[in-house]
Amino acid sequence: MEIVSLPVGTCSKEHQKIYQQWFNYADSDGDARITGNDAIKLFSLSKLSRPELKQVWAIADSKRQGFLGFKEFITAMQLISLAQSGHEITPDVLASTDLENLNPPPMEGLDGLIARGKPSPTKSESDLNGTPRQQTQSAQWFTSKSAKKVPLNSVTSIIDGLKRLYLEKLKPLEVTYRFNDFVSPLLTNSDFDAKPMVMLLGQYSTGKTTFIKHLLRSSYPGAHIGPEPTTDRFVVVMSGPDERSIPGNTIAVQADMPFSGLTTFGSAFLSKFECSQMPHPLLEHITFVDTPGVLSGEKQRTQRSYDFTGVTSWFAAKCDLILLLFDPHKLDISDEFKRVIGSLRGHDDKIRVVLNKADQVDTQQLMRVYGALMWSLGKVLNTPEVNRVYIGSFNDKPINEGAIGPIGKELFEKEQEDLLSDLKDIPKKACDRRINEFVKRARAAKIHSYIISHLRKEMPAMLGKAKTQQRLIDNLEDEFAKVQREHHLPAGDFPNVEHFKEVLSGYSIDKFEKLRPKMIQNVDDMLGYDIPELLKNFRNPYE
Repeated sequence: MEIVSLPVGTCSKEHQKIYQQWFNYADSDGDARITGNDAIKLFSLSKLSRPELKQVWAIADSKRQGFLGFKEFITAMQLISLAQSGHEITPDVLASTDLENLNPPPMEGLDGLIARGKPSPTKSESDLNGTPRQQTQSAQWFTSKSAKKVPLNSVTSIIDGLKRLYLEKLKPLEVTYRFNDFVSPLLTNSDFDAKPMVMLLGQYSTGKTTFIKHLLRSSYPGAHIGPEPTTDRFVVVMSGPDERSIPGNTIAVQADMPFSGLTTFGSAFLSKFECSQMPHPLLEHITFVDTPGVLSGEKQRTQRSYDFTGVTSWFAAKCDLILLLFDPHKLDISDEFKRVIGSLRGHDDKIRVVLNKADQVDTQQLMRVYGALMWSLGKVLNTPEVNRVYIGSFNDKPINEGAIGPIGKELFEKEQEDLLSDLKDIPKKACDRRINEFVKRARAAKIHSYIISHLRKEMPAMLGKAKTQQRLIDNLEDEFAKVQREHHLPAGDFPNVEHFKEVLSGYSIDKFEKLRPKMIQNVDDMLGYDIPELLKNFRNPYE
């Protein structure tokens, strides 16, 4: 099982210079991005049909960002060259082509247009690496004192649009009603630009670290594998220029990393957190989160020096996929594992279950193990729908065909291919996931503001404030029901009552703001008009 990434931007240095010249010409506003309008003007010179160019854009912009960076632009040009030669335009055609020796496509009249055109903006080295300078500008939005200074014409991608909408419409609501203290820290520039993340959860020795090693085809810095609990910390495995481990306290304060929110869990957690960097083609698209093995018994809860469940919940909100790993010999779901799975509430669409090391039992035993696992999960997840369970043995050893037989081996290979496809789709769906999480966050912030303003309204003007506050906290579930009925909100979107009580007890309710309908209206307008308009502007230009 191996993830082969799309050969984006691969070409000879000679061809790269030609493509750079074309890219500079097509980039109308000098932001190192080719938008849909830029592409329509340039791609028409290839004389390909509209359906063919639609397919070219769809493959080149596989992440659905709404623009092409330099590497994606090269991919588009190579697809056009192949289409002009009579090849069918498919995502796999590049993988079977010698891209180093593939000539640039004939573009009718382009050389003359470039010769007559004005000098293109100078491109920095970062542009050649596919990193747009626009990110630097959008980073300044988050340090600007006034979010209203962000000009509309500075938005050149879906992610940039979400950043602007967050600053102008959602963040003011979150700050006013302390959403960051109750639910989730305020978003930063790096939260929007971070690579997709995959988190692995499971009891000790279920093969989490081995799974990552298997995908990377190599070990990562700081990895330890053994039959006993070996991974004693949260390890983020991500792309970097060289192999090194960075301590948690250091990584949490880096502005270009999306982990600043973890400082709320204190030094006790940060000492058990580290980032492992290494150069690897897969890590250019996906970041992995390896976690400590979940152990059993209440003793383990008291021995942890930090909020383990809270940390997994924080990562779950940031991750694009959550893999729950089980071992045929470790099917019992411990107390701590129940709490961890419970903390994933609201992220059910991200959860995949992996029955690892399944070739350690024979076919008859595997059937019983599978049934027992589904029964256990059904009780913990508390849902009538059955989660997808992938069966396999995700390590570097050959499948033990002696135990499972030839039919079992074929099953394992199909299951592993299905999981591989799921992982391959993560970078492609990253932008859609960002939008989904953003909308989910906006709805949560809106409900939070209704709750806080309702509690504020129930407080007396003068006497009996402490007594009233305690009554409201004690009967918080009833107050949630009142808010739900008053504003016709879905019950499933309300926060966890016990967690809300715990945070609320540290505040004076009468100090909160009253309801500000204008802020609520801004968020409603954002969800109803701004986001659909944003998606419309950055869809495939040939649709």
